[in-house]
Amino acid sequence: MQNAHNWTPESWRAHEARQLPTYPDLVASAAVEAEIKSYPPLVFAGEARDLTAQLAQVEAGKAFLLQGGDCAESFAEFHPDYIRDTFRVLLQMAVVLTFASKMPVVKVGRMAGQFAKPRSGDFEEIDGVSLPSYRGDNVNDIAFTPEARIPNPQRMLRGYLQSAATLNLLRAFASGGYANLHQVHKWNLDFTGRSLWAEQYKALADRIGEALDFMEACGISPETVPQLKGTSFFTSHEALLLGYEQAMTRQDSLTGDWYDTSAHMLWIGDRTRFPGSAHVEFLRGVGNPLGLKCGPSTEPDDLIRLIDTLNPGNISGRLTLITRFGHDKVEAHLPRLIRAVQKEGRRVVWSCDPMHGNTIKAAGGLKTRPFDRILAEVKSFFAVHRAEGTHAGGIHIEMTGQNVTECTGGAIAITDEGLADRYQTQCDPRLNASQSLELAFLIAEALKAEHDANEARAA
Repeated sequence: MQNAHNWTPESWRAHEARQLPTYPDLVASAAVEAEIKSYPPLVFAGEARDLTAQLAQVEAGKAFLLQGGDCAESFAEFHPDYIRDTFRVLLQMAVVLTFASKMPVVKVGRMAGQFAKPRSGDFEEIDGVSLPSYRGDNVNDIAFTPEARIPNPQRMLRGYLQSAATLNLLRAFASGGYANLHQVHKWNLDFTGRSLWAEQYKALADRIGEALDFMEACGISPETVPQLKGTSFFTSHEALLLGYEQAMTRQDSLTGDWYDTSAHMLWIGDRTRFPGSAHVEFLRGVGNPLGLKCGPSTEPDDLIRLIDTLNPGNISGRLTLITRFGHDKVEAHLPRLIRAVQKEGRRVVWSCDPMHGNTIKAAGGLKTRPFDRILAEVKSFFAVHRAEGTHAGGIHIEMTGQNVTECTGGAIAITDEGLADRYQTQCDPRLNASQSLELAFLIAEALKAEHDANEARAA
């Protein structure tokens, strides 16, 4: 990638920036940004280029993107077990998807930096009291008090340190033996044993174990083939807090290009992709692979303009379109976007976010996402791509390895009444480990059907 035309890391400041906090002390926030600018990068340009290359394989229909993790990471619930359990569920899902599709799965976590959240309103009201909205732990505190809701730039420093520690542990898990395929039986979480899908996972693990034993007898083992012992794992978050992102942006010594070193992949949300957006301006100039959320308000002509702004070189793997319509709106909106992109010859990865368009309020007032609606959006996503002759390239979900009760339904049948049992999210409801595994098996069926159809056409 060559440096973007008329772009600098601070050129976004001349554009309209929505969803940013208003700090009471601008001198203090500038001092924090200057301090972060002196910190080491969290990821390296070469790693971001590796992810771009893997996403180019997804775009070509030769791989599948699995992107998942927390809605919003928490300072209060920072614990190595939570990181391990979410990583473990993503490994389980990837094994299921790889086995069904006969394709590699590109694993990207919503982890090690997902600390800032866009909100539908600047204020929220509880029992007649109105306070500034919670915007993620990098900005303010979730406690509903006037003091807690004041944006505090010092929180960005803690966000950086927690991201560094999380990334360090993820790298150790990915390369230190935890991701060894011989551990496939041990990845299961205790409470998923009660899931109807646990037996299916065990049967799959048995088949993988038998295949590995056969390969080892033939001299193919983790010692001779490193891919069996470890895995590539990348991080991502919404690039919302632009002062922080600018401070983490460095020029690559090898290419001269700029990279946002806060994560391997950054995305632009549905609320910040408008014409003249500061977020679009900032991200067009960094070399990282990018995501762009596309909702019901996305018009084909606007999408093409955004694609050309963010990926003017039409580079494979550079841009992932993450669609989030709602279960009943996919067929009305997705085909026309696909056709516009295909007509113009633009290279993109298509990924499905079945979470954000399916949020409702349960009877008790808690936000939830019915599993049947999540599943319906995924099925529609695959059906539309099958009809259009394009590759349904990925899934983007908010999930956790914890045994939470935040999304209703699924094989474990969480009810509206049961939501409050273990409702722990900082912001939006997440799939728990059992629901995530169930979704993986259902996606696997769609991928297998796509694989079989391609094989039949090739024959």
